[in-house]
Amino acid sequence: MIPVPSNTRVWLAAGVTDMRRGFNTLAAQAEKTLAQDPFSGHLFVFRGRRGDLLKIIWWDSQGACLFSKRLERGRFVWPSAKEGKINLTPAQLAMLLEGIDWRMPQRTWRPLRTG
Repeated sequence: MIPVPSNTRVWLAAGVTDMRRGFNTLAAQAEKTLAQDPFSGHLFVFRGRRGDLLKIIWWDSQGACLFSKRLERGRFVWPSAKEGKINLTPAQLAMLLEGIDWRMPQRTWRPLRTG
């Protein structure tokens, strides 16, 4: 898992991104399309057209980081909006990276009584 500091925000870029892009062009997209500073220390998540590949850019105050993940089966759950941005919690990012539907997670256990 990416070592996300507690005050870091996670921004999901709605729509489709060209996965041939590297840190510089993804940072430019974060700045222009998402209206965010790519050197702020926040994470920016992008998804390809097929839906099985993610790229995450992050500036960790020492340098640029580019993470990618490809699912062997299935697709990453993504919002249907064509453009814009969505703020995720680090827990939602962890679910997204595992291929879990982060929008409405189901609790698997609930206590029956207290005490």
